[in-house]
Amino acid sequence: MVIAFNAFDTAAAPPTTASLAEIALLLAGASSETTPRQASGIDDFAALLPLGTRVNVTFLPGADVSETILTAKRLKADGMVPVPHLPARFIAGPRALDALLARLADEVAVDEVMVVAGGGRQVAGAFDDSMQLLASGLLPAHGIRRIAVAGHPEGSPDIPPGDARDALLWKNDFAARHDLDMYVVTQFSFDADVVIDWEREMRAAGNVLPIHLGLAGPASVKTLLTYAKTCGVGPSLRVLTRQMGNLTRLLTVRTPDEMLRRIARHKADDPDCLIRAVHVFPFGGMAKTAAWLADARAAGIGQDAGAVA
Repeated sequence: MVIAFNAFDTAAAPPTTASLAEIALLLAGASSETTPRQASGIDDFAALLPLGTRVNVTFLPGADVSETILTAKRLKADGMVPVPHLPARFIAGPRALDALLARLADEVAVDEVMVVAGGGRQVAGAFDDSMQLLASGLLPAHGIRRIAVAGHPEGSPDIPPGDARDALLWKNDFAARHDLDMYVVTQFSFDADVVIDWEREMRAAGNVLPIHLGLAGPASVKTLLTYAKTCGVGPSLRVLTRQMGNLTRLLTVRTPDEMLRRIARHKADDPDCLIRAVHVFPFGGMAKTAAWLADARAAGIGQDAGAVA
């Protein structure tokens, strides 16, 4: 069966001149991620992604921290910027965190990480959430001052909405008090309106941290539905289910073009919007994700955009 792949096409829905500039900025800071297992199947990240691309290293339950370190080393050798995940609930306690950070600093020279709570409620040790891990003070002690934290535009099955808002505001205060370069990476969504409303709500509540919008990279609708259910993505599933129609459409590859355009147009209309970049989840594989990013940049909208906060 032929699987459709929709290359980035600016003519399909012509953006305004202002949104072209916004798309360029979003793409300039685009990041992605990999698991150690997925990384083992990639010969050379530099053949897929531009040098200096941030690539998060996800940490799955039961994984060995040595796998994270080896993957970070591999990414660094390939010219990428590794951003290891530190899942609070999977780390036994301050001593284990100290040892892991020491290895990341000494063996890989890592100076940027993403701190997350970790899925589910089972706790391995002293850390129940990402705030407790941050409050340990161990990250800056090991030279890590650029820190990503998680955002959930559609909510999280593990966190009540009010608690999620309060946690984000706590992180704003913590970053300001400790002079940390902190930013938010959101869970992916398929509905720009949901993301726009969430960003406005968080900004009105007091968030000032830059936001990197999670996008689902090119993948079949069937694959995206599977990941969406696993990750707790809820309201925006209607965008996908409208496209299902029949089994043939389940195998059609869906790209995040329209989501990117919608956010860029919104930023053109609302210059105070805190969305600064995109983080592309490679659900269809890193090769497809890299090809989509290359297509978008080759369209003339992602060149010479400069640094992203």
